[in-house]
Amino acid sequence: MPDARTGEVWILGATGRIGAAVAARLASREVPTALVGRDRDRLDKAHAKLGQGDRVKVVVAGTAEKIAEQIAQQRPTVVVNTIGEYAETALRLARACMPGGHYLDLAADPTATSRLLDLHEEAAAAGSTLVTGAGFGVLATEAVVVALCAGRPAPSHVRVDALASVAIEAGVVGAAFAASIIDVLTTGGLRYEDGRLTRTRLGADAQHLTLPDGQKVKSAGAPSGELIAARRASGAPNVTATSALVPTGAAVRAILPLAGKLLSIPALRRFAVRQLAGLRLKAASRPRRHSWGHAVITWPDGTSREGWLRADDGMDYTAGAAAEIAARLARGEGKPGAYTPAAALGPDLAAAAGGTFILP
Repeated sequence: MPDARTGEVWILGATGRIGAAVAARLASREVPTALVGRDRDRLDKAHAKLGQGDRVKVVVAGTAEKIAEQIAQQRPTVVVNTIGEYAETALRLARACMPGGHYLDLAADPTATSRLLDLHEEAAAAGSTLVTGAGFGVLATEAVVVALCAGRPAPSHVRVDALASVAIEAGVVGAAFAASIIDVLTTGGLRYEDGRLTRTRLGADAQHLTLPDGQKVKSAGAPSGELIAARRASGAPNVTATSALVPTGAAVRAILPLAGKLLSIPALRRFAVRQLAGLRLKAASRPRRHSWGHAVITWPDGTSREGWLRADDGMDYTAGAAAEIAARLARGEGKPGAYTPAAALGPDLAAAAGGTFILP
């Protein structure tokens, strides 16, 4: 049966850095948009800044439960979740979009990514497309893996490296980002070995990379949505993932496991998130000219291929990716089910979001 939807794209967390950037991109395309958040004054200011009149509306809802109720009542076509705590919020909000509505989030941790992907059959039956990891790290690495593996059998080993370069805006860290940092510490390292997800030390698999533009960067292993996406895209039994955001110094890496154990205690985790969320950051330019997604693929016969995706500021790329995915879903281009970005819409999505492939 036809499912009556409004044609609107709702931006949850629309007054944050990414949410505001996604809203601006969609408004510039004249996509009917709703700014969703808990603070009416901030939402009204964001609405006035966009200057789109009736094409953009404001929805005030302060919790994931309240937002889910509004989604179920008002039936937007696409919901973009930038509010964070995806392991807790994604399932409730994605299910509120079904049947017929579509959902995407910026989850980059393996727990949240896997939980949403587990809704595949439910979403397919409901005619809804759910996309997780709709940001720089997952898309920039997954797209390179898909491009390198096209037309070839499953490889034996895959390594992906998410090498974001991000300008820091002055202001507080914020609860969503603080929770993400603490969750990385408490999860510890992960990799796939012989097809099984295996725990390892956070900061393992350290890399010293020379980028295609001649600059150098260090990265190390972390639990990430990139790991899940690379495994699914390649079918390789052995997969590792590193990030330039993980400390690579020997002294810091040595204390990360102890920090993770302490922060696994619920009371300490809550305290650490509160303290980190209120930390004030000074504005700083991005450390390198470009952000890079990188993959090295090795097949059982010893053949190896390496590829890159170049982007500018990693946060800007994330906003571009989320806006591009939302626009495509609003046009009905998604296939029902739950996916990572390139699996849902193809590797060309990475270029449409503002990236440039460098492939053999």
